[in-house]
Amino acid sequence: MMASPREFFDISGPLHLLTSFDWRNTFHRRSLAASLVRGVYILEKDRQRGSIGQDANAPPWWERFHFQLNRVLVDDSDLSYFGAIFELKYAHPIFFQTSPYPPRYIIAFRGTISRSVTRSEDMKLNMKCIFDKLEESSRFHTAFEAVWNTVAMVGPMNVWIAGHSLGAAIAMLAGRNMAKSRYQLETYLFNPPFITVPIEKMIKNETLKHVVRIAGSLLKAGIATTMNLRPEDPEEDPFIVLSDWTPYVFVNRSDPICAEYIGYFEHREKMERIGVGRIERIATKYSNRSLVSGAMGRDSEPLHLLPTAYMTVNTSPSENFKQDHGIDQWWQPHFQWESKLYKFK
Repeated sequence: MMASPREFFDISGPLHLLTSFDWRNTFHRRSLAASLVRGVYILEKDRQRGSIGQDANAPPWWERFHFQLNRVLVDDSDLSYFGAIFELKYAHPIFFQTSPYPPRYIIAFRGTISRSVTRSEDMKLNMKCIFDKLEESSRFHTAFEAVWNTVAMVGPMNVWIAGHSLGAAIAMLAGRNMAKSRYQLETYLFNPPFITVPIEKMIKNETLKHVVRIAGSLLKAGIATTMNLRPEDPEEDPFIVLSDWTPYVFVNRSDPICAEYIGYFEHREKMERIGVGRIERIATKYSNRSLVSGAMGRDSEPLHLLPTAYMTVNTSPSENFKQDHGIDQWWQPHFQWESKLYKFK
């Protein structure tokens, strides 16, 4: 029986872009990055099914965009495929006649696969992410080594990184570490986890929400100032060093895992408007956990706090959590988007 258009779309990705892809179009670039992340999910599912060669479902997700699989990234703990390096097939001058240029390589990372043999290890890593311990995992070490070696081979302008959910946390951490070495990679973060109390989802009253956020900012800024946590030399402040890196962050307003990014960035602007931006510029660098760690003499840099980002919010009505948190929303053309650049000043 012939597959329905929806089923074919799910298997093969955004077919509407295949004949009219434009590297200058931000929606097209986002759709490509999301499709390759989806390809990593399918790679792992193919591995679990024992599907290889012509039986594999994954290749259309990158081959239709003229990429080829360079190599998979394997988790040391459960031998699952958690990431992949994709290489542009045709490094021909015709691809580089317009700006921005296509990347030579895209390194993509999947998130948690809840109904599979990988679930246990994925959930362990989710817990490490919650407690800012993801950098200690072997999965991240493998990921960062792949990113670093690829950049060393072809330069930062030729490498993108992308990830979804847990994979977005890995991509964010890799991007942060590269930015600290003065390599700003084009980075696509789909539904990245924001590890804090989800004020954006818990409090519906906008006035009360603003009051709660102001109180939190005053408290964090006061503690940070009292404990003298700020570096004397601004050039040594990790937050300021990271401000030159502008990752693309994609969040769904109804997704409790990432929705707090909306409040985080909007609150910074509100604090500037009411004349207390200086306080927020201190508070925005810290989470409650990082302040506790600082008080105990331990360095703790919150993964989820970003100085600068180009954030796109999906404001379409939602049906369920699976849709709110899914990767496929980021290449479908019928959703409603709001995009804005937030820059740390």
